[in-house]
Amino acid sequence: MTAEASQAGPRQDLAADGRRPLRIALLTYKGNPFCGGQGVYVRHLSRELARLGHRVEVIGAQPYPVLDVLDDGAGPRLTELPSLDLYRQPDPFRTPGRDEYRDWVDALEVATMWTGGFPEPLTFSLRARRHLRARRGDFDVVHDNQTLGYGLLGDIGAPLVTTVHHPITVDRQLELDAAGSRRRRLSVRRWYAFTRMQKRVARRLPSVLTVSGSSRQEIVDHLGVRPDRVHVVHIGADTDLFSPDPSVRRVPGRIVTTSSADVPLKGLVFLVEALAKVRTEQPDAHLVVVGKRPAEGPVARAIERYGLGRAVEFVKGISDAELVDLVRSAEVACVPSLYEGFSLPAAEAMATGTPLLATTGGAIPEVAGADGETCLAVRPGDAGALAAGLTRLLGDPALRERLGAAGRERVLRHFTWARAAEGTVARYREAVAASASAPASAAAGVAPAPGETAGSAVPAASAASTTSAATAVSDRESRATC
Repeated sequence: MTAEASQAGPRQDLAADGRRPLRIALLTYKGNPFCGGQGVYVRHLSRELARLGHRVEVIGAQPYPVLDVLDDGAGPRLTELPSLDLYRQPDPFRTPGRDEYRDWVDALEVATMWTGGFPEPLTFSLRARRHLRARRGDFDVVHDNQTLGYGLLGDIGAPLVTTVHHPITVDRQLELDAAGSRRRRLSVRRWYAFTRMQKRVARRLPSVLTVSGSSRQEIVDHLGVRPDRVHVVHIGADTDLFSPDPSVRRVPGRIVTTSSADVPLKGLVFLVEALAKVRTEQPDAHLVVVGKRPAEGPVARAIERYGLGRAVEFVKGISDAELVDLVRSAEVACVPSLYEGFSLPAAEAMATGTPLLATTGGAIPEVAGADGETCLAVRPGDAGALAAGLTRLLGDPALRERLGAAGRERVLRHFTWARAAEGTVARYREAVAASASAPASAAAGVAPAPGETAGSAVPAASAASTTSAATAVSDRESRATC
């Protein structure tokens, strides 16, 4: 069935693929749809799965996902599985009151935060395990959105499919490479201690979905997952929402980018440096960043060093409609990342018909296409190349028009959420069939990892041992707020 046909809706007694509808539990330990890609993934995938006729229950922790209602009033539903919400604004890294503690998982969550680590993947997985086992028989398949926590190993009441957008070990290495001091490197290692757990869990998973060929190779190389267990299902843009609108005026010199946190992986500092170069020839060039303005760090220092305080604007908390109009108003959309597992901002910008300048980091070329055909492509981490690309696009209206039209056509052909949902359902069906034919002892996928006992949720060494001494809040806040 085509993506277009699936939009029309299934028969009441069958799903769109002509088979029995599935009962799907979609897990997400962090669901903010306005900051970072995980919440965007859950929102759009759950909607399209429901549109295909499946029963979707999203089980998530704070910040809770925003889910869409279908035209007939149906759609995915949300079950809240609350954490202690230790990273909420305006008091991130807070110490909860005594009456907030409910059980030992809460105590583990606080202890891990106090000792400089990031507890949410582990503690959410433990809560999810308890919840799912109490509801045995309610679901045909459980889909984990990159929690990769010990609690999801073993018997959770239904076969498990896991999405890994890209290995977080990539983020860890990029931050270590950019760390300017021994203290900073120690802070990074403590924060990313949970990646050791994710490596152990990933190697035991029977079915891993990922969003690009680049991410697939990284999962094999970094996490040690067998290649035959990793399957690519491209995600996409909401092409009805992210669409061209000639009534929205292009603002001369406007460049738009998305950067949810001031971390090296996003490459924002190189775009700021490029903007300084561009403005020597085109003084009206200015940058609008969808994300939080950093109070300190490399981006803040670069803005101050180049005197760009009035030429760089940060916006956050805007609605979907406001975001789309912002992208439509730009003469250029830019993705300066050093690495991306997919790059939704690239697909969404292209879907609006806004010309794209992007690096070749990670999977970005898979989304953006060939240089000069559907985008302009430059090396990652090269401010001079970014500046040259921006100058070329800002000075050539015909090139902008051609790339914008070609970019939208590429997204419509390859990267829609309807296609993503269809591909995901196919993998669900395979997982359910494999589980039905496999012996119960094989439910976890492979033998226990070293230090674990068969069927255990947490290694014999305490999960709390994955973290160490406390570090400054300012070193970690940008990673936790999404």
